[in-house]
Formats: sequence, C-alpha cells, structure tokens
Amino acid sequence: MTESIETRSNHKATDHLTEAPAVKNAMEIGDILKILPHRYPFLLIDRVLELVRMQKIVALKNVSITDPFFQGHFPDQPIMPGVLVVEAIAQAGGLLLLTEVPNRDEMLMVFTGIEKARFRRPVVPGDQLRIEVEVKAWRVTAARLEGKAYVNGKVAAEATVTCRLVPRAMGAGAPETPGGEDL
Repeated sequence: MTESIETRSNHKATDHLTEAPAVKNAMEIGDILKILPHRYPFLLIDRVLELVRMQKIVALKNVSITDPFFQGHFPDQPIMPGVLVVEAIAQAGGLLLLTEVPNRDEMLMVFTGIEKARFRRPVVPGDQLRIEVEVKAWRVTAARLEGKAYVNGKVAAEATVTCRLVPRAMGAGAPETPGGEDL
C-alpha cells in the first residue's frame, strides 16, 4: 500500500482513499454540512463551485454584516478578521481532503501550521470571498495546501496551511497528537 499521494502529474491513491464516497464537482450548503464538522457561527464556506479530487477546490463565503465577528471587529468600520479568512482557506482545504476519507465521521482535519500568510486588502460586509485552494503535498494523514482568497478578482489574503487528520477522540481535552509530519 502506498503511504503518500503525489499531486499534479503523478497521482497515486491508496486503497484506503479510493473507498471514499463519490463526490460532486460542486456543492451546496447541505452537501458541505455532511462533510465538514463546523457549524454556525464558525462555518465559513457557503458553496463549492469546483472540486477536482486530490488537486484543488474553489469555494465561496458570502460576507454579511450579520456575521457575529463584526460586532467587535470593528463596530464603526467592520472588517473580517484576517485569521478568519485564513480559517476559510483551511476549511475549504479540509473539505477537499475530507471528501477522500471514507470514515470522515470519525476523524477531524486540524491545523498544524500557517506559513506565508499575507493580507492584501480588507474584507467587508457585502463582499463575496472566492477561496481557491491547491494541494501542494498530501499524505494519508497530513497535507500542505496553498490558498488564496479573492474579492472582486483581487487577492484579499493568501497563505500556505498544513493540516493533519486525527481521530475525533483526539479532539478537545485529549493529549497532543504525536509529532507532526514534515510536508
């Protein structure tokens, strides 16, 4: 059994990953809720426009003045916190990765790192965030992803995120996960 999945020109999938349920190329909120564990107010993906298995995802987040973070960031000049834009990138990437995991109800995709985060312009109520995430490296239990968030065709934020697949039992209150993998 192969321990890694190579992206781009030479795709290798493990038997474990090929057992995942079929996935649509586009998803509405109901489909997203079946895969991601996040819920309001922390679910930051509203729709998937495009999904290319094990390669990339394009998702949308409709930014609304009713999003709870605007109450305090900032009341007189609401701006979506940059860390939440990066979280939206991570959620889109997690959605892409979790579509390949057959026992995803028993697993969590957790952050292990953020690199090269850059914030180019503010994201404000009324904006539609277009989130594009590409897989750079992917192993059975870990991945490195590059993501960009756009508003009106212009980059608002970008980051490289790493994540790890862990059993849900290792969630809150459990001891730390064993040493991370370098990707």
